[in-house]
Amino acid sequence: MSGWQFWVDRGGTFTDVVALRPDGSLATAKLLSDAPGQYGDAALEAIRRLRGRDAAPIAAVRMGTTVATNALLERKGAPTVLAITRGHRDALAIGHQARPDIFALNIVKPGLLHAHCIEIDERMSAAGEVLRPLDEAAACAGLQTAFDAGYRSLAIAFLHSFAHPDHEARVAAIAREIGFTQVTASHQVGAVIRLVPRAWTSVVDAYLSPPLAAYVGQVAAGLDGVNLAFMQSNGGLARAGHFHGRDAILSGPAGGIVGMAAAGRSVGDTRLIGFDMGGTSTDVSLHDGGFERASEVMIAGVPLSVPMLKIDTVAAGGGSIVRLDQGRLRVGPDSAGASPGPAAYGNGGPATVTDANIVLGIIQPDHFPALFGPTGSAPLDADAARARFAHLASAIGQTPEQVAAGARFIAVETMAQAIRRISVARGHDVARFTLCCFGGAGGQHACAIADQLGMTRVLIHPLAGLLSAFGIGLAESRVVRVATLGRPLTASLDLDTPAGALAAEARAALTAQGEDVASVQLAARVRYAGSDSGIDLPFADADTLARAFAAEQTSRFGFTVSGAELVVDALIAEAVGNTPALPARLAPPPEGRPHLASHRLWLGGEWRTTGFYDRAALPAGWRIVGPAVIIDSAGTTLVEPGWQAEVDDAANLILTRLAARPAPAAGDTAADPIQLEIFANRFMAIAEEMGEALKSTAWSVNIKERLDFSCALFDAAGCLVANAPHMPVHLGSMGDSVRCVMGKWAGAIRPGDAFVLNNPYAGGTHLPDVTVVMPVFVGDDLAFWVAARGHQADIGGITPGSMPPDSRSIAEEGVLIDNVRLIDEGRFCEAELLALLASGPYPARDPARSIGDLKAQAAACARGAAALVALC
Repeated sequence: MSGWQFWVDRGGTFTDVVALRPDGSLATAKLLSDAPGQYGDAALEAIRRLRGRDAAPIAAVRMGTTVATNALLERKGAPTVLAITRGHRDALAIGHQARPDIFALNIVKPGLLHAHCIEIDERMSAAGEVLRPLDEAAACAGLQTAFDAGYRSLAIAFLHSFAHPDHEARVAAIAREIGFTQVTASHQVGAVIRLVPRAWTSVVDAYLSPPLAAYVGQVAAGLDGVNLAFMQSNGGLARAGHFHGRDAILSGPAGGIVGMAAAGRSVGDTRLIGFDMGGTSTDVSLHDGGFERASEVMIAGVPLSVPMLKIDTVAAGGGSIVRLDQGRLRVGPDSAGASPGPAAYGNGGPATVTDANIVLGIIQPDHFPALFGPTGSAPLDADAARARFAHLASAIGQTPEQVAAGARFIAVETMAQAIRRISVARGHDVARFTLCCFGGAGGQHACAIADQLGMTRVLIHPLAGLLSAFGIGLAESRVVRVATLGRPLTASLDLDTPAGALAAEARAALTAQGEDVASVQLAARVRYAGSDSGIDLPFADADTLARAFAAEQTSRFGFTVSGAELVVDALIAEAVGNTPALPARLAPPPEGRPHLASHRLWLGGEWRTTGFYDRAALPAGWRIVGPAVIIDSAGTTLVEPGWQAEVDDAANLILTRLAARPAPAAGDTAADPIQLEIFANRFMAIAEEMGEALKSTAWSVNIKERLDFSCALFDAAGCLVANAPHMPVHLGSMGDSVRCVMGKWAGAIRPGDAFVLNNPYAGGTHLPDVTVVMPVFVGDDLAFWVAARGHQADIGGITPGSMPPDSRSIAEEGVLIDNVRLIDEGRFCEAELLALLASGPYPARDPARSIGDLKAQAAACARGAAALVALC
């Protein structure tokens, strides 16, 4: 492709641009996204500046934008109408009863995006039978009234329209005839089951597409006739006319993951963990030869059912505030933001992680742009940073350097936990991955993060500070189509016919954008019957899918349910265009002297004089053993002791651990504020990991959707150590259940055992709240207990569900499980439990479902036990 190419990441604060010149070289620019009085659109201005007077044409512009994200966050989308099946106008307000912040005293529900609702007289059955014919006259009258009131954006969501869309399609046609300019029918955003997420996605698309289209039109008008494409949340490009609001939420961050994959290709790495650390938060992602996607996500309190690249964000960045709280040194989640910013910014801000790095000497004001203070032209104020940490140090009884090092370590631990959630918690061996570091603050902590995770290799691309823009330039055009199947996985199941039809639909959609189709990739989402959580697997025959599901289930959750029925929940087809070639030259030839200066750094509990080096002056093959600090225009990289840095032929900076990480020295038993916070975070993360495993594998709706469960860690005496933010009523009495198990089974507790009870006289609440308790042995010593309590759908009794209001005896509430063995040295006591659940005057109605929940609770406990052993 001859001519200029421009790859643009329009963020909320800055717009990053990478330009590929006609001669194959690269140029970069970074502008404020909004600069009233200086220029109009930042992307167009950057293109103008980089191109200058060059007469060569613009061959292509590729862009990621936060326009849709900001409109959603700020609730500045188009006034939208929702048309929904009569009787369900409040479905989105009710949602699925999940309580994400269970301890909140002032509960504020996110507001609805649609401003008006029309109930449509129609009803289709799940089998496609017309239960209530569509009343076209009433629908037309309701839509006309909304149109006359000024609405121009419409979302349509009917029951079972994912499989039977005729009524939706007809109402959409009526709306367009009336004059609605934006009409989104839910079967078009994804043919997936479950009304609430499908309807929400339709509303989001109708709400965001108009402001997004306005921005796309503005850019297109400034680039008349240019091939213009936009980055989608799924990691692929779409032509300007095919870019929708629902696909634009993660437009910019998706470019970073694509850029990470391209950086890995340049050095032959396909197993990568992305670490993008900014001022307020850190984004982490995983690439294992392919992009990982989430099918359902929550953005700004809005559930979306649309394929998006899987990105985990944690509130830890350079601006995270450091403070002393109840004897613990806390780092984040509150941030100093851009104003006042860290203390060193000279605007009276608090102590932050950035200030800690200044106190430790990692950030030197002499090598940092002078952009601070009230005038925006002063250097970093190192004295202000030291003063904040001196104040903290006097309260703790340590030196400022010790407190700064502790704060930095706590921030590293928080970010490492986010990486564990996307890797270890899903069955990946993180030590086999390369840490791909980008973002302004990432290089300052890269070696420390890798050490926490047992990783030995770090990759920092020459355009690490602009990696999202770079990735947008190397993305393929992609179209993803999903269709619900919901069929039992048996040898006679015909998967080829629906998969072929879905692949043809995806191929046609990409071809309609004028793109060549390089491949169509197929996948199947498989789950246990009765469970909602599926696993995406490469498309294959039924037998291969069953084996792959068992292997992946074991890897992620540590167990499989033998003999359980499997269901093909959905099919996914992804049409992919051609992959652009990597540019031949990524960095200008070195110039100048590599060594800038030497400064003192606090490393390993002492001051050490360390060299600072200019990355732009480092030739290919240059290497150094840490400690060293390497500075470039986009960030600072600390090469810690025990690590080596090397520049490869593509100008990548490769950090490699040369020696095994030294074991931590044994300390005394005095309460140390830094160690207290580190281990509090570790224990909390283990409890949260248990909760994720339970939610993902449970069968009861109460557990997997209402989140009516709790997971906790206890010491050897049965005292609470840490609990995830789950149900308070569970956590207050779960320790009594643990101690009851200890009392009854004293002398007979062995590795591989687990126990189950719901007895209200032994720490239980009501009978549907069933508790699984597991001992944790470290070596030969019983060192901890883990427990998981979940509200099962039915435990028997005179009525299904929870406590019958008219019960007079505990037998009328259900089956009493009075502290029995659930697992006997690794053997799940299924027959004994089935017999117990079938006993009594009012037995369980569906014992198999209860067994499924018990296995999920046992798996959650096993996950927690393994994590505790690894921590010890």
